Amino acid sequence: MKFIVSSSALLKQLSAINGVVTTNPVVPILENFLFEIKDSLLTITASDLQTSMMTEIAVEAKEDGNIAVPARILIETLKNLPEQPVTFSIDHDTYAVEISSDNGRYRLAGENATDFPKIPTVSNATTVDMSTEVLSSAVSNTIFATSSDELRPAMTGVYINLSATNTTFVATDGHRLVRYRRVDIASGDATSLIIPRKALNLLKSTLPSENVPVTVEFNQSNAYFKFNNIKMICRLIDERFPDYENVIPTENPNRMNIDRQELLSSLRRIAIYANKTTHQVRLKLTGSELMISAEDLDFSNEANERLSCDHEGEDIEIGFNAKFLVEMLNNLSCKEVSLRFSAPNRAGLILPAEQDENEDILMLVMPVMLNNYV
Repeated sequence: MKFIVSSSALLKQLSAINGVVTTNPVVPILENFLFEIKDSLLTITASDLQTSMMTEIAVEAKEDGNIAVPARILIETLKNLPEQPVTFSIDHDTYAVEISSDNGRYRLAGENATDFPKIPTVSNATTVDMSTEVLSSAVSNTIFATSSDELRPAMTGVYINLSATNTTFVATDGHRLVRYRRVDIASGDATSLIIPRKALNLLKSTLPSENVPVTVEFNQSNAYFKFNNIKMICRLIDERFPDYENVIPTENPNRMNIDRQELLSSLRRIAIYANKTTHQVRLKLTGSELMISAEDLDFSNEANERLSCDHEGEDIEIGFNAKFLVEMLNNLSCKEVSLRFSAPNRAGLILPAEQDENEDILMLVMPVMLNNYV
């Protein structure tokens, strides 16, 4: 088997799916890319058993065939080659792969393609179409709030609930929660699924910057994404997601509107002086003034700043983990945010003061108990 391909075009396709390949996979063959040629079209597959990605590229080939090629060594070789046509020659008896370029020849040991795990297909699927812009926004706004606690697998992914009127994306780690709703995505089949964080991270890094359509298909066990010439299939998390709606407080008499960038900058400065274990900052709302303070008694560090805001409701003092607040505010792009509180021991809400007509973002963060409430 022999084929000719542009070195830079091949590297571009391999780099798009290389994130799936792990260094110590369960099955050694997964350290390889699967190359399959049919009618001068090369399909490349990378998998870690949970998630698989495929891409296609046109090549010059006289015959069909397949081979598993070591991923790391191939990518390193192509990275260091100038742009040129390269010829791959595969010996099917020994699975040896020889790459010929203007610079020289490189031999590497391939493996039998039949040992590569079969990629699952999605049958009896529900299909939803969306744009890369919408999908990228939904992933970016939720993925940071997923949990890394493997003992609570449902929380290690993003929960997606499709209905006839909207689609809701939810992520939580027990300390904070993000609910991102789109009214421009809907499905006649009301259904829900949980997509693992790793798959979404891969998706996020592979989505093109230009706005192109994405086809999403899923059934009980797998989700399938297709855009441009890339396909990704991932196994869903088969767990029950927490009843998140019950956690969101509905009565929040204390409301504050404030410039997002000013609040974010202030929190970043104050957080430097917070305790390194709790990252606790104190928000004290008095009239139209917000005082943000932090102290680290172990090192006698303390800081406070005053900001002006629009506030309605009673004065309140409440503590939060500064890292959570910073990350949440950083993920929003609005000019002003609205913070809503009910009591110092109840969750606080962060919402954009003005929302896009197609999206509805709500962020919830649990308070940290302040010393004077003990």
